[in-house]
Amino acid sequence: RIVSFQDGEDLYDEFGNYIGPDLASDDDDEDDEVEIGHRGGHGRPGDDGDDDFDEEEGDDDEAADAGGAGSSRLALGKGDEDSEMRVVLHEDKKYYPSAAEVYGPDVETLVQEEDAQPLTEPIIAPIRTKRVYFRERSDVPRTTFDWEFLTDLMDSPKLIRCLAVAGHLHHGKTCLLDCLVELTHPDVRATASDVADGRAELAFTHSLRVECERGLSVKCCPLSLLLPDSRGKSHLVNLMDTPGHPCFADEQAAAYRLCDAVLLVVCAAEGAMLGTERAIQQAMQHGLPLILCINKIDRLIIELKLPPADAYHRLRHLVDEINALVHTHAPTPELARPLTPLDGSVIFASSAFRFCFSLASFASLYKQKFAPRMDAVQFAERLWGDVYFDAKTRRFSRNPNSAGGKSQQAQQRTFVQFCLEPVYKLDVPISRSELKLNVRPLLRLVLRRFFSGWDPLVEAAVRHCPSPADAAAERVQRWYSGAENSDSDGGVCADMAACDPNGVLVIHATKLFPTPDASGFHVFGRVISGTLHAEQQVRVLGEQYTLADEEDSRTARVGRLWLLNAQYRVELSRVPAGNWVLIEGVDEPIAKTATITGADSACRRVLTYRPLQYNTASVVKVAVEPSLPSELPKMLDGLRKLSKSYPLLACRIEESGEHVIMGTGELYLDCALLDLRQLYADIEVKVADPVVAFAETVVETSSVKCFAETPNRRNKLTLIAEPLEKGIAEDIEAGGVSLSWPRKRVAEFFQHKYDWDLLAA
Repeated sequence: RIVSFQDGEDLYDEFGNYIGPDLASDDDDEDDEVEIGHRGGHGRPGDDGDDDFDEEEGDDDEAADAGGAGSSRLALGKGDEDSEMRVVLHEDKKYYPSAAEVYGPDVETLVQEEDAQPLTEPIIAPIRTKRVYFRERSDVPRTTFDWEFLTDLMDSPKLIRCLAVAGHLHHGKTCLLDCLVELTHPDVRATASDVADGRAELAFTHSLRVECERGLSVKCCPLSLLLPDSRGKSHLVNLMDTPGHPCFADEQAAAYRLCDAVLLVVCAAEGAMLGTERAIQQAMQHGLPLILCINKIDRLIIELKLPPADAYHRLRHLVDEINALVHTHAPTPELARPLTPLDGSVIFASSAFRFCFSLASFASLYKQKFAPRMDAVQFAERLWGDVYFDAKTRRFSRNPNSAGGKSQQAQQRTFVQFCLEPVYKLDVPISRSELKLNVRPLLRLVLRRFFSGWDPLVEAAVRHCPSPADAAAERVQRWYSGAENSDSDGGVCADMAACDPNGVLVIHATKLFPTPDASGFHVFGRVISGTLHAEQQVRVLGEQYTLADEEDSRTARVGRLWLLNAQYRVELSRVPAGNWVLIEGVDEPIAKTATITGADSACRRVLTYRPLQYNTASVVKVAVEPSLPSELPKMLDGLRKLSKSYPLLACRIEESGEHVIMGTGELYLDCALLDLRQLYADIEVKVADPVVAFAETVVETSSVKCFAETPNRRNKLTLIAEPLEKGIAEDIEAGGVSLSWPRKRVAEFFQHKYDWDLLAA
């Protein structure tokens, strides 16, 4: 039906909008949701819709209450003529269901009104796992020896050698140990990314990330290998790689306390450096014999291009220089024993080209190749010094002109003729495919075929390094605090001096290695006497423990036991006397060093080993504070762990309330602060500028008179520097007085002992 405007003016308003009754719809479907007749309750003209309106009115009211004012559609209320014109405001509209409607009323939901998180951070941060050891193997690699045989060899202290590998920075200590690792681990090789210019940099003892990035050793690292000597007899050789940087002399001291000798590595081209002298000084302080390894002799040939005669003079001068340093710092004549290649205490090596030799090894080589009936020992005694060989008479002589001065060979020393010239002029058969190699790989291949393994190093260690059974008595006398009262200790000193595996359990721990997640520490030490078992109850004695005051002691239970081999560990069930061990579960009461003994009554008379002695001091100080004040407890806990990780690092609170860290140098503190930020505290800290403590004294009387004018410039004063009293110098050298003491304590010390006034102190 078409209705026009003229049909009735009452059907339209003044604007032309239709306001009359509902028009008939072509769609007769009463179930359609958009039909206004059913939604509004108004029937079509002629229909009786009262019954439908009464029945649906309650349903519509309930729907309106459930939807509320937030409905997005027009509210067509009942009983209100203007309800169909009502519009829901924008802020009252509801487009999405609430979190409670989606997840249920039992689920806690948090809604952040303002997005304050930066776009660079993910909404859900990934799980971050700490990795202390950048290179760590979960499996035990394949070796040339049997681990069961090695553990059986741990019960024979006579066949065990413990050496610390020391020397100056970048003189080849770590590379020397890589040669031994490649010799005993066939599957361990340098990757393609580690090879540069033909030199394989395996760095097996570099397990920390800072060591791999900086290319130097920061912490001492143990390595236990089963190595045969020239006769094929196997020995358990425990080697400790120590840092060569002077800042990390504390790690060197911790390694020396667990070893019986020092393998001193010196570069043939650079000679004795500052780190070499400090290593010798600290070895003499600990009473350890030396074995000299002149490394990098390839530099004399390739880089310096020295002829054989000049190379000999360079090597001989280097040996004399090392002997002069040993004689200077040796406290006793026994330790001042000169090093010489004649007795095997000096060996020659090239860790880059993987070969090593001594006079005895060259003599054995000549015996095998040319003269089977020759006495190799007597021939080796004539291969060093001013000894010459006369080819006509086939005799050795100390006269260079024994052949009339006409023969050039008669003027060459035997070391040059029989040792250096064969190295300069090697004659080894190689294939055509091997000739296509680069120079350095080809030279390494030729030298490895000419020299047979690292037997000279093992021979020197077996001959000049005492076994744990032989060195136990001197170790107890030097470092055990109860050695003076050995008659009343119930046989404790006797068990330790005999290295008795069935005696009283005593372990000297000097190093703490962090766990892989930096949540705790594992204790590394040496079993002096007795046998340590896993899951055993022990007593941990601190540095301040005495029989009169047992406060610094605690009972703990040992967890697992390991044999630490740089990048991997071998779990053990027991460790007898004379061996190194890594212990789990006893690190909580240990600050720096400790003495671990049994918990039974027989171990009640055990005293402690003395703290470590250093040839340096912590003179660089920095103040630290957390970036967020609420993270102060985290920083304090991180400082406690940091103090355990570094032997000479000191953390304390100044009178001003500052938390300070004291170290030996800038590199030392840089590594410590990196560990504090990334491992132990896992927070960002603010660091103040470093402060260095300077101290000076007078060691001898001045030979020059110094004049000073008085304020009125009419008189002159003569100032003569006088040395310190002998007692004061001895107290300073022996550690009786320390610069780290508070000023008041230093003043009281000098005032009471030497009658100094407070201004002088």
